[in-house]
Amino acid sequence: MAEQKNLTPSPIKQGRDSSFSDFLKKYNKTISAIGVLLLLGVGGWFGYQYFYQNPREAKAQEAIFRAQSYFSKDSFSLALNGDGQNFGFLKVINRYGGTKAANLSHYYAGACYIKLGNNAKAIEMLKKFSTNSPFVQANAYKLLGDASSETGKNKEALEYYKKAANHVEEDAICSAEYLFMAAYLADQVMKDNKEAITLYKQILSKYPTSSRSDDAQKYLARLGEYNVDR
Repeated sequence: MAEQKNLTPSPIKQGRDSSFSDFLKKYNKTISAIGVLLLLGVGGWFGYQYFYQNPREAKAQEAIFRAQSYFSKDSFSLALNGDGQNFGFLKVINRYGGTKAANLSHYYAGACYIKLGNNAKAIEMLKKFSTNSPFVQANAYKLLGDASSETGKNKEALEYYKKAANHVEEDAICSAEYLFMAAYLADQVMKDNKEAITLYKQILSKYPTSSRSDDAQKYLARLGEYNVDR
């Protein structure tokens, strides 16, 4: 006869089943409460997005349109402050904080303040802006560099220009331009020859065919660096 298999449950398994059953009995109310809270949280989030945030996003996009139109026409004061009937970028920020339009308004407002000569406010606005678009973000860093330089914060300006260059490193035109701004600032304003030479050489090595490579070669020669390989 074939041996009969032992069908008696393992004591270890019995212990595990018993422990799990006891756990459920002991914490049943707690588990149920957590489940309800999770459902309420998820439902609340979707409700917030659908009934509150999405309509605000739509209204904010409408509000920013006129301000962008004024900006494109170089009417920077109207773009910033509005015309009495339409919102400017500042009003969009205040009324629709947390929306994509408000975030973008920080960028535009910073650019407007630079054009209007208020670089301190420009820095304040631009620091509050962020985007996943590499080129727009790089230009925001560049504007921060401009505003910082105008307020005498040359070290900060230098870092912002380099940050802009690194942010679009694969684009030879933009990155070389930002690197040249950093190099020129180090060279002509900060009188930091070592930093300037490093940055000019970086343009030549990384972007030898860019329009800024000839300028870099020229300024290197002025600094006593000749026959630098591209």
